[in-house]
Amino acid sequence: MAGHSQFKNIMHKKGRADKARSKLFSKLAREITVAAKLGMPDPAFNPRLRAAILAAKAENVPKDNIERAIKKSQGGDAESYDEIRYEGYAPAGVAVIVEALTDNRNRTAGEVRAIFTKNGGNLAETGAVSFMFDHVGVVEYDAGVASADAMLEAAIEAGAEDVVSNEDGHQVFTRPDELSDVAKALEAKFGEPRKSALLWKPQTTVSLDDEAGEKVLKLIESLDDNDDVQNVYANFEVSDALVQKMSA
Repeated sequence: MAGHSQFKNIMHKKGRADKARSKLFSKLAREITVAAKLGMPDPAFNPRLRAAILAAKAENVPKDNIERAIKKSQGGDAESYDEIRYEGYAPAGVAVIVEALTDNRNRTAGEVRAIFTKNGGNLAETGAVSFMFDHVGVVEYDAGVASADAMLEAAIEAGAEDVVSNEDGHQVFTRPDELSDVAKALEAKFGEPRKSALLWKPQTTVSLDDEAGEKVLKLIESLDDNDDVQNVYANFEVSDALVQKMSA
């Protein structure tokens, strides 16, 4: 287990204007509804729902919104969403994975393809880039919760695969099927995490200059802005200055 490995996964987020926040709330609520519909409506017995609620809380989604999303899953008229993964290439050959929840596969596929094309990328077949990523679980805590050594020791005892600790906090990585058990073990010791989720972690990343980085960030921003897109992952790094510039 590597205690201090470096991992940067660029997931560009725009400034939280009212419109952007409303769209984000809608996506988080959709994930809660889907998670509750696929499993039990009680987060204590539904790891995916628990993760969705944690994600909503992290973005300050009101408690009423969360409860309403759960109730919506139990109604006979609840929408039915398909989970779809798209894979493709951004400019500079950057690999991109897009996760979507949609009630219309044809619409979403057309829109995602158009976004790639418009921004200098291209949509590929499923499996074309996912081999460059590891599908993992992650449990995150703020840096002040524990020292790096204490978190590493607890993660090892919980059965985790890897830990990254820095000034931004602690990231504990697990195998996908062990995320729930590891999260529960860590929560018993450190309290509720700020995040518990499955994600696509790039095995390696490519560093881009600002010109190429701006093109890739624009593509990711456009994908993230699509109503059906839930998550976007890519295997690149850019300067902090560029990220701040694009977020302004």
